[in-house]
Amino acid sequence: MAHRRHSVSRSSRGRSASNSRKHVSQNGSQSRSRSESPKPQKKRKKDQSLPGEESSISIVSQVTLPFIIAGFGMVGAGMVLDIVQHWTVFTQVKEIFILVPALLGLKGNLEMTLASRLSTQANLGHMDSRKELLKMVGGNLSLIQAQAIVVGFLSSLTAMVLGWIPKGDFNIQHGLLLCASSVFTAALASLILGSIMVLVVLLSRYFKINPDNVATPIAASLGDLVTLSILAWVGNLLYEAIGQQVWLAPTIIVVFALLLPLWVVICIRNKYTNDVIYSGWVPVLSAMMISSLGGLILDFTVANYDGIAVFQPVINGVGGNLAAVHASRISTSLHQKGRPGGPVRDAHLKGCLNIFKVFFGSGVHSKAARVLTLLVIPGHLLFSFTIFYLRAGHTSSSLLFQCFYLSAALLQVVLLIYIATWLVPLIWVKGSDPDNVAIPYLTAIGDLLGTAFLAVAFHFLFLLGDRDADVSE
Repeated sequence: MAHRRHSVSRSSRGRSASNSRKHVSQNGSQSRSRSESPKPQKKRKKDQSLPGEESSISIVSQVTLPFIIAGFGMVGAGMVLDIVQHWTVFTQVKEIFILVPALLGLKGNLEMTLASRLSTQANLGHMDSRKELLKMVGGNLSLIQAQAIVVGFLSSLTAMVLGWIPKGDFNIQHGLLLCASSVFTAALASLILGSIMVLVVLLSRYFKINPDNVATPIAASLGDLVTLSILAWVGNLLYEAIGQQVWLAPTIIVVFALLLPLWVVICIRNKYTNDVIYSGWVPVLSAMMISSLGGLILDFTVANYDGIAVFQPVINGVGGNLAAVHASRISTSLHQKGRPGGPVRDAHLKGCLNIFKVFFGSGVHSKAARVLTLLVIPGHLLFSFTIFYLRAGHTSSSLLFQCFYLSAALLQVVLLIYIATWLVPLIWVKGSDPDNVAIPYLTAIGDLLGTAFLAVAFHFLFLLGDRDADVSE
């Protein structure tokens, strides 16, 4: 009996020692995991720029200035379009108007998507290593070059199909002009704007500003102006070369066609762009087609209403800009709580998202939706009065004009923000990264809605007797 009690006590001591070792081992592993994992969490606590921690005042303070700067950039783009619409190349090769929304939409397809991707990586603390930063930047700039060349080429083909098939007309010189102008504009504008986006995200991170609030508006501010200026310049240059330097347009096309494989190989070998170079084409090309439909509307309305040209980049740019900010913020919030393909772990994004929940809910995304929507009326008033003050455009300011114009702009933004609020979580649940998918669709839909609503507004103004020929006459 004594021996059995002794053995029992020994075995119980063994079990307790074994349990204590397991406990120590578990505690040790937990302590090691805690010592290894909290660094990004500590950064998140200290970083007050994350979307989940922002108040309405913080959102307003960070979004307003870039929004106004972006708006004036769009006003500049509108004034450029208002001037160049009378150039010979635009009057003789009218299909170039179909290119305009598709090429301006590239800022949504490429640069604003790049800004959204880099903003997410910055907020997650993945851009703190210089080596990784260089890989990320190099891969992403190569990616947008490859996408720009392909989209530029396909945009020109779409413009030819939509412009020439209904007429039964085809001009090979005009076709080469459209293709070379589109590819050259897309590639050069994307290189300039992509480099600026990298700089903006890095500076935002340095100054503790949420890049989701800043990067996409700045992309919008410069995108339209840079793209339109390059398109008008190279289009005019190639038009003057017709009949004299017939080799110029084909040479431009061949050079960029030879560069395309180089950019693709770089993307395939880069871990940050390897997935996107395979999976990122559907949203980009779909957005191009949607924007081209907006270009078809623009081609028709410019021929009937001269005044629409100066306002088209403004209304489309503002709508796409605000929707992109909203989508980028939601995407960052989802990335902070999981991985694409997983459940949506944000209670404010679950369930049936009726329009009242989107704009009048209590969550941070509803706060952002209200702030972004409230910027529409004062922003467009500022931009439209600037246009009239500079005596640009082919219409004059009136109460009737402002009512129709502001109604079109407000309806466009409300629809875009509502679409963004359910589209981004849907893309997330389906397993795709919203940073790569959502913004191209949103900006393209914004181009289509903005151009269509603006055309309807001008048509109603015409029917009601507001038929100013030119504000300067």
